[in-house]
Amino acid sequence: MKFDTLPRLTDWLPTTKKEMEIRGWDSLDVIIVSGDAYVDHPAFGTAVIGRLIEAEGFKVGILPQPNWRDDLRDFKKLGKPNLFFGVTAGCVDSMVNHSTAARRKRSN
Repeated sequence: MKFDTLPRLTDWLPTTKKEMEIRGWDSLDVIIVSGDAYVDHPAFGTAVIGRLIEAEGFKVGILPQPNWRDDLRDFKKLGKPNLFFGVTAGCVDSMVNHSTAARRKRSN
């Protein structure tokens, strides 16, 4: 790992084009798609994986909770990655996402 070239700890992995521009990036090498919200903390797998890939010198972005039911514009907002999309379902159990504590279906 090249620790002398790592971003400052206050920097975050970009989730928008504007955040990419702030870093001076016009494209990403890897885009990680997550079913969870993005939290840049070591308790969240998406952040850990993203930081490990970034430490190897790659440009990494996060696509948190994309809407896959519309025209898929969320999947296009960071552009096409130079290498690959990585996909993780996230760490919240689907039972929690879809049901209340009384086991009734959640409403939108």
